[in-house]
Amino acid sequence: MYDHRRLGRELDLFDTDPLMGAGLPYWLPDGAIVRHELEEYVRELERAEGYRHVYSPVLGKRELYEISGHWSHYSEDMFPPMKLGGEEVVLRPSLCPHHALIYRSRSHSYRELPLRIAELGGMYRSELSGVLGGLTRVRAIQLNDAHIFCTLDQAVEEARTALNLITRAYADLGIRASRHRLSLPGDGGKYVADPALWRRATAMLREVLDGSGIAYESAEGEAAFYGPKIDVQIADAAGREATLSTVQIDFHQPERFDLHYIGADGAKHRPVMVHRSVVGSVERAVAHLVEEHGGAFPAGLAPVQMVVLPVSEAQAGQAYDLVARAVARGLRAEVSAEGSLGARIRAARLVPYQAVIGEREAAGDLVAVRLRDGRRIEPLAPAELLDRVAARVEARGTALWADA
Repeated sequence: MYDHRRLGRELDLFDTDPLMGAGLPYWLPDGAIVRHELEEYVRELERAEGYRHVYSPVLGKRELYEISGHWSHYSEDMFPPMKLGGEEVVLRPSLCPHHALIYRSRSHSYRELPLRIAELGGMYRSELSGVLGGLTRVRAIQLNDAHIFCTLDQAVEEARTALNLITRAYADLGIRASRHRLSLPGDGGKYVADPALWRRATAMLREVLDGSGIAYESAEGEAAFYGPKIDVQIADAAGREATLSTVQIDFHQPERFDLHYIGADGAKHRPVMVHRSVVGSVERAVAHLVEEHGGAFPAGLAPVQMVVLPVSEAQAGQAYDLVARAVARGLRAEVSAEGSLGARIRAARLVPYQAVIGEREAAGDLVAVRLRDGRRIEPLAPAELLDRVAARVEARGTALWADA
């Protein structure tokens, strides 16, 4: 594996500046493409699974986090409150209190449940300078988050479906989980004191994991302050482990925010809140993708998906025409015409598709195709090449060609 901090700068994906501050990286154009495509992939995946997307502000009154329990259990990881008139507002450390308020803003019937609310939203953690590094530990986080409001009878199935969604996304993106962990409370006052709810939530998550057939380990002291969680762990280039994705069952915040739905009996009932993150922090996910693929991203994420290489100036016109057609199809393509053909091929080694047009190809209105993995495809007509490349991009996954 690679070190994303070094490779990310070599590939002009992201950088930092002392005037912006530690733990606050900025994204360069190619990195912004990777991030945008990852975010769009997740949104499409969620939409297909019945999630409805929302936006919520990155600020909230201190009172909001006192109600949620973040202030009493998590304030050491939050930025200090800011005075705003007679109120105090805080940069949010989590999206779940906002989503609880969104749910509470309308009445709900049992017929609406499960209600799946998703957001790619900003949150902020007051990380110490000594633990910051690259994209893996930052202070401004773009989180792929979602909260499912459901009945007690639906909670296990919703958590199981969320775990399956994580597994599917990892396969599409080429992410390897190092292990799965059932994170449980430990000693001390870090956790909400309600043993009965902890036992119930833990039993439900064990049911999800046991039914999935996934090997897992239990770890005390790693739970969220309000409940246990399934953590999907990844490892970086140095073997350091981190959590990328989570599934949590929460009885605490529905109680704190007095959430309810109207049941079939016409009475009010308390929903269960399933927290779920498919790729977690976008920053950490991109860092892992850089290290896992060495910058050779799956075609759907690649900053440049196809490079067109005319052998000589005589084929330049056809090269630019092919790029124009590719761009019109929604592909990210460019011409590479300066220097020797060998040098240009080496420079484009991370691009999924290399389209070479020489004298013979130009005469036959064909394109010679090289795949990033070294395979050469029989010359194709430009339209067929674009059809096949577009199909692989739309299919997601890591395979470069239909017969892979």
